[in-house]
Amino acid sequence: MLTVGLTGGIGAGKSEVSRLLVSYGAVLIDSDKIAREVVEPGTPGLAAVVDAFGPDVLTPDGALDRARLGAIVFADADRLATLNAIVHPLVRARSAELQAAAAPDAVVVHDVPLLTENGLAPLYDVVVVVDASPETQMDRLVRLRGMAEDEARARMAAQATREQRLAVADVVIDNDGPLEALEPQVRKVWEELSARASRDAARG
Repeated sequence: MLTVGLTGGIGAGKSEVSRLLVSYGAVLIDSDKIAREVVEPGTPGLAAVVDAFGPDVLTPDGALDRARLGAIVFADADRLATLNAIVHPLVRARSAELQAAAAPDAVVVHDVPLLTENGLAPLYDVVVVVDASPETQMDRLVRLRGMAEDEARARMAAQATREQRLAVADVVIDNDGPLEALEPQVRKVWEELSARASRDAARG
């Protein structure tokens, strides 16, 4: 089994890279998806978030109001750290369960937005960084996701810098250009990862 940490700044195109890798045969463990699951209504995770942030972060039907919580934590580093201390251990535990269920020769891709920020690079055999310039990130967030510019800047500022992400990368996928330039890069990376996973499995 080959474990891959996949990361990139918001708006860099990491989700498209993970989608392509899955289409080639990778097993995807999506930290964002798991992070949503562990704070669904009725979970201990949601109860802990409400204890820390108050009932105002709930919608009228008792679900987490992600927009309200996001507005709180992305403007305050201490509150963000509080949220991460609740959610990250739950995400790690569920990720470990999913990885344990994968085949011996699998390429297991962990989609981890905050891999760099949380010092998680050593946990993976290979770290793949999807890279785009801050200008490209901003354009995608505003034009494609409809974010206000100040919100986009706050989200980007809460993450690691481009230089910090590149410093932990074993493989860099350049996604500063058009979508059609991305697929050949991702396919080449996949071929290298799957060949390594097969070699590792054969060695036992």
